[in-house]
Amino acid sequence: MLTTTLLFFATALAEIIGCFLPWLWLKKGGSPWLLLPAALSLMIFVWLLTLHPEASGRVYAAYGGVYVVTALIWLRVVDGVKLSSWDWVGAAVAFCGMLIIVAGWGKTI
Repeated sequence: MLTTTLLFFATALAEIIGCFLPWLWLKKGGSPWLLLPAALSLMIFVWLLTLHPEASGRVYAAYGGVYVVTALIWLRVVDGVKLSSWDWVGAAVAFCGMLIIVAGWGKTI
């Protein structure tokens, strides 16, 4: 489960970078050259999603929980926004959802 979780965090980081760079270009007047590393980052994101052994829908569902946590960490570290208690609770709930889904991979009730 640790490997899966770390892979999800790498995947989320690739997706966020791939979306953040075009945002910098469009909203903050950044260089259009930002689109090249953004495209590369999004290709890495897609490739990382294919490394999981489960069906794609289950991978996407579990990944969503890690994405929420990663996005909030990005908000704090990159954007400098202080996280609220609500942010932390929401992140914990989302992360627990991911753990539950991953724990059930390959099992039936």
